Amino acid sequence: MRIGSERNSDGQRSIGSRLLYGLLYAALTLTAVLQLLPLVWLFFFSLKNSQEVFNLPPFSLPSKLRWENYESVWSQGNISKYFINSVWITVVSVVLTILLASFVTYALTRMRWRLRPLVLGLFMVGLMIPVHSTLIPLFNLFQKLNMTDSQLSLILSYTAFNLPITIMILLGFYYALPREIEEAAVMDGCGVNRVFLQIVLPMTASVIVTAAIINMIYNWNEFIFVNTFISSDELKTLTVGVQNFVGQYTTNWGAVGATLMISILPILLAFLLLSNRIVEGIAAGSVKG
Repeated sequence: MRIGSERNSDGQRSIGSRLLYGLLYAALTLTAVLQLLPLVWLFFFSLKNSQEVFNLPPFSLPSKLRWENYESVWSQGNISKYFINSVWITVVSVVLTILLASFVTYALTRMRWRLRPLVLGLFMVGLMIPVHSTLIPLFNLFQKLNMTDSQLSLILSYTAFNLPITIMILLGFYYALPREIEEAAVMDGCGVNRVFLQIVLPMTASVIVTAAIINMIYNWNEFIFVNTFISSDELKTLTVGVQNFVGQYTTNWGAVGATLMISILPILLAFLLLSNRIVEGIAAGSVKG
């Protein structure tokens, strides 16, 4: 009788666990659909003209799909130039930020020096500085250096503001790295530079991808620095270039939607291609010891 009752209880538990997992998957599926709805709406939005945007329901397609919106913004709206500017500024800023943050994190976790806690504290204070509070000081600084209409001002600003969060992401992973591998390399005659470049950096590839994606999203979507420091049209990025289709009296809403869709695609593709590495980096960086 006891065996039969235990089997019944096990069966009830399995049914309960299956029901619980079913509800969980249903909730996750619903959440995923809700997350995708804005992208679907924006895609439909980009295939309409200005009249259809306001006259048709949000999730309805027009009778004629207006793919010419993408062609016009790319060829006539100077979006191709803005796209190239966004790509190279983002890539250079991300590479510079990751490299400098890796140097700093290695020095903080592997080297013993007196001012190490103070330096770490100063970088963490950078997380609490609002971007808007630095606009006037940075503008005055770049103006004195003749960099107000230069993309170098954007790269330096992005790198400086992304360093604290990048260092914080890398710290947990560096603390979890086994020191025995580095010690063995030193015993074999490796210097500090070689240990860092050939051993530590490859071991931190997953968390570097995570930090790079976070940096890329911020740099790609940044607006206020570009709008403040850049005045020449040929130096602007996508986030500011979309204003070309917004006039004082009329706005080409189909072109605006196409521009926004083009600006989303690189980030979306990068996230889809590197999603596994991002999860690995977050999981690895959360474990210490």
